[in-house]
Amino acid sequence: MQQTMFLRAQLLVMLLLLGSILLSACGGSAPEAPAAPEAPAADTSTEPFVFGMVLVGPINDGGWSQAHYEGALYAEERLPDSKFIYIDKVNPADKPNVQVEQVVDELVDQGAKLIITNSDDFKDGTREAAKAHPDVIFIHASGDDVLTGLAPANLGNLMGKMEYGKMIAGCAAALATESGRISYLGPLINDETRRLVNSAFLGARHCWTELRGNDPAELSFEVTWIGFWFNIPGVTLDPTQVANDFINSGTDVIISGIDTTEALIEANKATQAGTPIFAVPYDFEGACAQAEEVCLGVPYFHWGPSYLETITAAERGTWEPSWQWLDPDWDDINNKDTSAIGFIKGAGLSDEIGAQLDEFIAGLADGSISLFTGPLNFQDGTVFLAEGEVATDEQIWYMPQLLEGITGRSE
Repeated sequence: MQQTMFLRAQLLVMLLLLGSILLSACGGSAPEAPAAPEAPAADTSTEPFVFGMVLVGPINDGGWSQAHYEGALYAEERLPDSKFIYIDKVNPADKPNVQVEQVVDELVDQGAKLIITNSDDFKDGTREAAKAHPDVIFIHASGDDVLTGLAPANLGNLMGKMEYGKMIAGCAAALATESGRISYLGPLINDETRRLVNSAFLGARHCWTELRGNDPAELSFEVTWIGFWFNIPGVTLDPTQVANDFINSGTDVIISGIDTTEALIEANKATQAGTPIFAVPYDFEGACAQAEEVCLGVPYFHWGPSYLETITAAERGTWEPSWQWLDPDWDDINNKDTSAIGFIKGAGLSDEIGAQLDEFIAGLADGSISLFTGPLNFQDGTVFLAEGEVATDEQIWYMPQLLEGITGRSE
């Protein structure tokens, strides 16, 4: 019995060995576990962060709208994976009956996640568009809805303190004038434009009296308003005609407050015809290029740094609504990476006057020159600031009248 079991065990072992040999001869092997599928490559592509802009004028106006446009380009160049889109010339002349809300809808349809609107006239439209698109961030340049409490949670305000730029413009005008007659080519009338005219006047009066030692009563400062930010034929006064009226009345320096360069162009024509006239354009750092020899300089906005900061915060999800009214960088007002406001000296400014202007700018920077300090009265004789009183930001922002000493309408 035991022998039989032993023989069976040997037979079983031999059969197993034979099977193994046959499998090897046929190339067979135990099946391997299937290889794990390769993980798909990570998708490193991202959708660009699209930001849009609604501009009241053309992007090449040599003034307000071009400054905003170039500020947006500055931000786009420094923000990887960003895309800038815009719609310009949103005004009654170029796009009659087109509302801000309509062009905002177009930008949102193109993917805009943040939209900047650049005109005081866009205040109501921007607010309504922000309400209609709560997932889009809106920045209204020059507005104050955050300050007044009217802004929805996705709307912020941004503006530079151009008051300083206009003070410098007024000083340059007062240092250059031979006649003592300075004229201001104004747009429409509101708090913003009144405070800018007042700033130019205060700068002119200070430099006329303190740097030139002249009697303040001998300085003439007048403003004419055309009715909009730039010429609309048949609707506004013609800024070319207004500039020539200034020249014919004896003005020899024109400060511009409109978005375009008619004051500079007409000053150049008059100078070439034998009547020396200087001008100070506005808004855009390259404005003097149209007539360099008669340009005393240009106060300008540089929106790039603030737009870059705002768009970066929006892209990262850290943006919060605020009302910002930005000072110049007094260490260098023409530093394009840090200063919201600058002043480029023009070829019409002599070296002597340029040095005096630098002295004035240094006084603004260190606070030794504080022009919105009383006593100051409004045109109607009411007190704006008592003796020694320094205006608050809100007193300057909400400017109800022109100041005593200025000729021209406040309303």
